[in-house]
Amino acid sequence: MGFSVLYNGTGSSDDGFYITAFHTLGNKNYLILALSIIYIITLMGNFVLLAVFIVNPSLQNPKYVAVCNLAVVDISLNSVIIPQMVPVFVFNLNYVSFGTCFSQMFFMHLFGDMESFSLALLAYDRVIAICFPLRYLTINTNLRMLLILLGIWTLAFLLEVYPVALASSLPYCASRVVQSCCCEHGPVYRLACSDISFNRKLATAKTLAVLLGPLSFIIFTYAVVVVAVLKFASTTQRWKAFHTCLTHLLLVLVYYLPVILAYILGNLRLVQSPDLLTAILTVSVTLPPMLNPIIYSLKTEELREKIIKLFVKTKVTSHK
Repeated sequence: MGFSVLYNGTGSSDDGFYITAFHTLGNKNYLILALSIIYIITLMGNFVLLAVFIVNPSLQNPKYVAVCNLAVVDISLNSVIIPQMVPVFVFNLNYVSFGTCFSQMFFMHLFGDMESFSLALLAYDRVIAICFPLRYLTINTNLRMLLILLGIWTLAFLLEVYPVALASSLPYCASRVVQSCCCEHGPVYRLACSDISFNRKLATAKTLAVLLGPLSFIIFTYAVVVVAVLKFASTTQRWKAFHTCLTHLLLVLVYYLPVILAYILGNLRLVQSPDLLTAILTVSVTLPPMLNPIIYSLKTEELREKIIKLFVKTKVTSHK
C-alpha cells in the first residue's frame, strides 16, 4: 500500500483511508519506540493510581474521584492513539476502514476534550477546598462530584458527535490519503470533495471552546484562590494553600504548554516539515497522560505514602 493511493470514486463509501504520516522522517522507528514507552508508562502509572484508590477507602473522596477520572481519561486517550500506530508505521499496514476511522476520530477527540475538562474539574475542587475548608465535605460530596462528571462527559460527547457525524457524511471522491498519524478530524474532512467551510468553522469554534473555556475557568479559580490566600493571617497557612495548588498547576502547565507551543509552531510555520509537526503534535498530546500520575504521586504526600504501602504489602505477600 503506497503513499500515493487514491480513491477514484467508483467504490463504496466503505473503502476507507490510508494513514501516511512520518514517511519523510528518517528516525520514524525511534519515534514509535518513544511513543510505545510513553504508552507503557501511561498504563502502569494510571493503573497504579486507580489500584491505590480502590484499596484505600480513605481516598474515596471527591478530590480523588476527580483524580481517578483523569487517570481513566489518560489511559483511554493514549489507548486510542498509540496502539494503532504500531501496525501502521512499523508493519506498513496503513489502511483504515471508513467506520474504524471515524470511530477513532470520535473517541480521540472525546478523550482529548475530557483532558481539558478534567483539569478544570480539579481546579473547581481546589478552589472549594481552599476558600471553603470547613464546608468542603458538605459542598463537594462524592455524589455531587459524580453528577458533575456525568455532566462534563455528556458535554464532551455532544461537542464531538455532531462534527464527527457531519464529517462522516461528506463525499470522499478523490484522495483517501490522510496526512496524519491517525484519523484526526481536520486532516480527514479536508479530503472531502465538497464545500467544507462550515466544517472548518465548526472545528475551530469547538477547539477554541474546549481549550480556552476550561483554561479561562482555571485562571479564574486561581485568581480567586490568590485573593483568598492573601487574606490568611499566617505565612504557614498561605504556603500550605499554595502547595495544595502546586500539583494541579503542574498538570495544567504540562497539558497546555505543549499544545500552545505546537499551535504556535504550526500557525507561524516555524516547522516546515508536515511530518515533523505531526510528530511534535503527537508527542504533545500523549505526554501529559504519562506525566499526570507521576506528578500526582510525587507531589501528593498522602498518595505517595499509599502507593509505597501498596508495593510493600504486595512484596511482603509475595515472599510468604
